[in-house]
Amino acid sequence: MSTRRIFFSRLALDARIGILEHELRATQPLHIDAEIDIEVPRQLNDNDISSVLDYRKLREAIIEECTRAHIHLVESLGEMIANRLLKDFPEVQKVRLKISKPMAFADCDAVGIEVVTGR
Repeated sequence: MSTRRIFFSRLALDARIGILEHELRATQPLHIDAEIDIEVPRQLNDNDISSVLDYRKLREAIIEECTRAHIHLVESLGEMIANRLLKDFPEVQKVRLKISKPMAFADCDAVGIEVVTGR
């Protein structure tokens, strides 16, 4: 059985995240980089989207986890996204997420975390 990696580079969205007073009052930008390794159990059919894992559904799940409620810690958000992808998509074998807060500090491009988990 072969594997395939689906990736997202710098998925940009606004989320309610953080523990500081100003973070509790407003959204802030997040950047998500994701690498999702999937098991490829069936033959690829170029005329049938159902022969692959539709990356639109993965993107939708990531966005939903980031925007449905206020999250205090970026670490918690990383775990939530990874768990959702593993739960909702049985073909997902490994998830690597990098979540960045580009507005956290004025003296660097971003700060964030990386989560790696799998089955």
